[in-house]
Amino acid sequence: MAGVRAFDVSATEARRIALAAQGFADRPPSGAVDARLIRRVLGRIGLLQIDSVNVLVRTQYLPLFSRLGPYPAPILETLAYRRRELFEYWGHEASFMPMALHPLLRWRMARYANGTAGWSGMVRFAQENADLIERVYQAVAEGGLTAAGGLEEPGARSGPWWGWSEGKRALEWLYSTGRLAVAHRHNFERHYDLPERVYPSAILGLPTPPEDEAQRELLRISARAHGIGTAADLADYFRIKPADARLRVAELVEAGELQPVRVEGWANEAYLDPSAAVPRRVRARALLSPFDSLVWERARTERLFDFYLRLEIYTPAPKRVFGYYVLPFLVGEALVGRVDLKADRKNRALLVHGAYAEAGHDPASVAAELAPELERLAGWLGLERVLVGERGEVAAPLRAHHVAVDEVSAAPPPDDDSEGQAAD
Repeated sequence: MAGVRAFDVSATEARRIALAAQGFADRPPSGAVDARLIRRVLGRIGLLQIDSVNVLVRTQYLPLFSRLGPYPAPILETLAYRRRELFEYWGHEASFMPMALHPLLRWRMARYANGTAGWSGMVRFAQENADLIERVYQAVAEGGLTAAGGLEEPGARSGPWWGWSEGKRALEWLYSTGRLAVAHRHNFERHYDLPERVYPSAILGLPTPPEDEAQRELLRISARAHGIGTAADLADYFRIKPADARLRVAELVEAGELQPVRVEGWANEAYLDPSAAVPRRVRARALLSPFDSLVWERARTERLFDFYLRLEIYTPAPKRVFGYYVLPFLVGEALVGRVDLKADRKNRALLVHGAYAEAGHDPASVAAELAPELERLAGWLGLERVLVGERGEVAAPLRAHHVAVDEVSAAPPPDDDSEGQAAD
């Protein structure tokens, strides 16, 4: 990267660039949200992380709500499982991605197949159970759409956390290597089939780019979705190994596709997408999933917003600081607070277990901004009222707003009454 000079970017400019790149500088839709608007968001952010936690709503639905407001959530399933415009694979963890990205992930499938990707337990399982894996593959090839529970010889269950059967492990390995694809989900359980029976033939017929070329394109997408970010930020978006990402970033800089910059307060050099917008002001207001692409890289979230975000799902309840499922709250250009939420579907209530203001932000002002967002969220989820608990300095002023919901504003996400676990 010698010869390409970095220039200075203020912390405020970096924050505005990042918000704009993620769609938070756009005006909210004036009419009904349709598939066209969903496609536009996905085209901008590149992917939606999928997660099984359903204490509020599964995370794949929330980023679209945060950017577009209430929308008919079944559109997402329609685009993925009926129109085949999206596919599931390991992007940033398990993710929905536009189908056009499939060729760009084939190098990862190849790495799984040769044992250079994936966690060591799964690689060892594949090496030790090649015959079982082939039997499972043949069962799907001959029988069609298959879930783990539908295998004739599922194998002994093992493991205190997941309880995955050997058959499930085989399916997951075949999926990771690209020999199977996720064709559908029922109650969040994956149903697998052969790729040629799931993906459009036009996609499967596309040539497989070389690994370095595919990684450069993924990093281009990452750079557009970030607007500005360090090499580690850009690598994390699609989980590209840092050593690979550094090489590809250097190549993109030499080609003039990334501009090195120094961001005020950042220890490491950053890279600017030359097409990134720098708005004079951002007037956003949104509740964010903790798995939203704006905040999922925790160190970047601290650099951009001075906001310490940690998932406390696995923390024993007495040791939690903020709660089980906590959403950051964005107002304007700042993360001003956080709120611990649960959808009580049986009683049709949105439960606010805790509501907190960040240092320097007035709790009453945060409550005034938060109340209408909670109403909107509850309405979208098909819940009739918002019940505010005692925890947090925003709780009391929030209760003073007498939060209530009169009607459901859009089709809510599907519900299987399962809270799930924090991984797919």
